[in-house]
Amino acid sequence: MSYLEPMVQIPFLQPLINFLLKVPVIGPIVNFLLWTPIFAVWFVPGLIGLFIPLIFVIWWERKAAARVQWRYGPLEISRRIGGVIQPISDLIRYTLQEIIIHQEADEAYFLHMPVFGFIFALLPVLFLPAGPHVYAINTGYNILIAAVLISIFNIVIIVSGWASTDKWAYIGTVREAFMYAAYEVPFMLSVIAMIILFGTADPFAMVNAQVAHYIPGAILNPIAFIVAFITTAMASSRFPFTIVENDTDLVVGPFTEYGGLIFGLTMTMSYEKTYVMTLLLSILFLGGWSGPYIGPLGDLSAPLWLGVRVFLVMMFFSFLRAVYPSYRLDQALRIGWRTLLILSVVSVIWSIVIRLVFPVI
Repeated sequence: MSYLEPMVQIPFLQPLINFLLKVPVIGPIVNFLLWTPIFAVWFVPGLIGLFIPLIFVIWWERKAAARVQWRYGPLEISRRIGGVIQPISDLIRYTLQEIIIHQEADEAYFLHMPVFGFIFALLPVLFLPAGPHVYAINTGYNILIAAVLISIFNIVIIVSGWASTDKWAYIGTVREAFMYAAYEVPFMLSVIAMIILFGTADPFAMVNAQVAHYIPGAILNPIAFIVAFITTAMASSRFPFTIVENDTDLVVGPFTEYGGLIFGLTMTMSYEKTYVMTLLLSILFLGGWSGPYIGPLGDLSAPLWLGVRVFLVMMFFSFLRAVYPSYRLDQALRIGWRTLLILSVVSVIWSIVIRLVFPVI
């Protein structure tokens, strides 16, 4: 029997894998799932890599905010373990609810955009490796391609709000367009600054450079890190930038008219974008998947260290909900067009200077 190569190597599971590969029907399926590009899409850093931290991060966001505000937070489901599986209960509820389309909505766009958005939000994962042997596509320009795909995603949100033909959705859509214009240029400049600094858009070379010099990208260019961190919060509607979906004055902004499973997808999209952008941040600034090699895990050792970084950063973004009030639109635009734009230009100049002074980086 011929097998797809290369396959992800997991030593502690290898006896079981070898046995399953010999089973007539199951063997080809196991081989297909362990084929490196498919493994990267379905497991890490793909769908499973998204949903496992997503369940806990949603619970953590609600629980941490509740504790800071002297509330209990989610508790009714799995009370004995602190309501940690409440997000799973919410997923089941959204799945079983009826999807209602109001009379004035553009039905085709109204239904399809959230589905496209959910899928499109994960496209950058195809170009963001989880380790030296766990990746879907390697072009040598992966960082640049991933950044461009992240930037295009917001068009889906704008079209979703427009298709609702609702005044609250319309206001939220306009806010999204304003915010998109304010953070997109600083975000792209911060990514370009790191590409200039490392002299490549290849994530493998970037991580190797950080490991070789024992200096993460956040230390090499702290200005670019600050800009990328803040623009990530703005792009994913994390506090204090929950302006597009501010529930105190806009219900849920562009997604006000959505319900059932479609609303569940729209709610997940912001967390998807947080996950993908945090993945990019970890590779550019935090050393990526660098860490001690764990023999029994094999090729999963690197994704484990990358996952720890992504998980901690996502938890920090979620905790901001408990300690920061939301900005007004004019305040956020001022931060984007004045402060962040200037800082991002400075970060590019910083990278050029560092590159000229220390060409070995």
